[in-house]
Amino acid sequence: MQTTYYENHKVQQPHFTADTCFDYYNERLRIDDYRGSVNHLVIWLEEEVIKNNFNKVIVKSRYEDTALWIQQGYIYEGEFTKYFNGAPAIAMCKYFTNERRNSQYWLDEDNLLKGVMKLPQGASQSPFPEKYSLRMADVQDAKSLAELYGEVFEVYPTPMDNPEYVLKMIQSGTLFCVVEHEKKIVSAASADVNSTYHNAEITDCATLSNHRKFGLMKHLVDQLEKELFNRSIYCSYSIARALSFGMNAVFYQKGYVYKGRLANNCKIFDKYEDMNIWVKDLSS
Repeated sequence: MQTTYYENHKVQQPHFTADTCFDYYNERLRIDDYRGSVNHLVIWLEEEVIKNNFNKVIVKSRYEDTALWIQQGYIYEGEFTKYFNGAPAIAMCKYFTNERRNSQYWLDEDNLLKGVMKLPQGASQSPFPEKYSLRMADVQDAKSLAELYGEVFEVYPTPMDNPEYVLKMIQSGTLFCVVEHEKKIVSAASADVNSTYHNAEITDCATLSNHRKFGLMKHLVDQLEKELFNRSIYCSYSIARALSFGMNAVFYQKGYVYKGRLANNCKIFDKYEDMNIWVKDLSS
């Protein structure tokens, strides 16, 4: 099995620079930011796709470059509103195999989304249950967090079941919020903070199955949003499994806006899964 899940590289070429993520585990190349010539960047991307046997490219494009990417065969899959210090990042994607391009669950996910949108927004959530406690995590929690993720997810896009990996995330500024029951972490979520562009991804949401009836995730998201707001980070977004009614419902009811779907985006459980983009402006 591929031991290196991903590598981030700053690529500098004569005609462009790019912040890249070589995502070996998910067989894709991601461009998180770039400057310069889109045409030259496209040529470089296609060469790297062949070298690394990737079958998807996803680019966080500036809004004004969207038409340039379309001309190069890329398709619009969604938007991260206010991602770049208030300006949108447009998810422009290209596929290199039919299998990666075609989603067999798309209509099921459309129907699930319709059901989610029928829920009352801003619904009052269940009170925080007795005998449970909520707090922000620190470095001492790395091992317990890794155990939680290992128990909840058989397969996950990043090695969250590795305590050293979780420790590095906490040390690099990722915020984790946890719920404990009888001194054991039973639910957690994180906010992956981008301090350059002042946005954060709410991710790594996990609850042990026998604790899911209490609506713990909404309380975790609430706390993470407060932490982000206090750091003047107003762009909060998440990428939720399109087949998960529960997680999409959490974000919809917490005031996040649906902004698109990334097809066959990452490996979770036993297959590539489509992921829904949810975005919230915490300043309003």
